[in-house]
Amino acid sequence: MAKIGVCDTTFARYDMAADAIDELKKKAGGVKIVRYTVPGLKDLPVAAKKLIEEEECDLVMAFGMPGADEKDQVCANQASTGLINAQLATNTHVIEVFVHEDEADSDAKLAELMEKRAREHALNVVDLLVNPRNLTRLAGSGQRQGGPDAKPLKK
Repeated sequence: MAKIGVCDTTFARYDMAADAIDELKKKAGGVKIVRYTVPGLKDLPVAAKKLIEEEECDLVMAFGMPGADEKDQVCANQASTGLINAQLATNTHVIEVFVHEDEADSDAKLAELMEKRAREHALNVVDLLVNPRNLTRLAGSGQRQGGPDAKPLKK
């Protein structure tokens, strides 16, 4: 049975992890899910690494909501770099699911984006673990989690 780690923060204004867990339960029946919540974005890399090393998760989803200020963008970059380092140190996928506060012009649109991105990345996780050929079939197709897909380029 696959084990998926889910780490998120109290800094976020929406519970994306709950939506992802709901989607995982619907699409990957029997999977074990371990959730670990930390205060902020820069705490996510160690949370992901602990889920992999201590909880023996096969894959981790890391949810964060950087604010709109420049300092928040810097923190998001640092957290992202830390998540990449956790992946390389453990040879395990850590799917970063960040939604920046300035990606939508209203709270309602932001919440909708956060739910969609969380659920769509949960489907990617199912494919990574169970059916990676589904992702190969989508290579170069301009997939965008949470929003409209980009039009693929043609030669």
